Amino acid sequence: MGIMDATTSRRRSQRLYLQIRVNVEGKLAGNKTFSEETRTVVVNAHGALMELKAGVSQGQAVTLKNVRTGESTECVVKLVSPAEGGRFNIAIEFKTPSPDFWRISFPPDDWSPRNLDTK
Repeated sequence: MGIMDATTSRRRSQRLYLQIRVNVEGKLAGNKTFSEETRTVVVNAHGALMELKAGVSQGQAVTLKNVRTGESTECVVKLVSPAEGGRFNIAIEFKTPSPDFWRISFPPDDWSPRNLDTK
């Protein structure tokens, strides 16, 4: 892989390591529906990373519900990888960017821990 310039290596939004209770619903193989409550590992303005027991597939549509607010949004599974205990790490992306879905304030795009003043 070649060296990327600063604009291609930047993420679309800051990632925050937050555990937020969510419910994920969708359909598995054979049209079997599932509903699973879990917690996020990472959130951003475009989606989240979490662990699921359900064996979802990349490209699959799921509905994500923020348990605290009751708000739901349609998402697409972008990445699935094995986790411990027969679970899966899944990355989901909102079909429509929704930075307010998490009800948190994201740091500005240029924020970095290196920007903090140390005294």
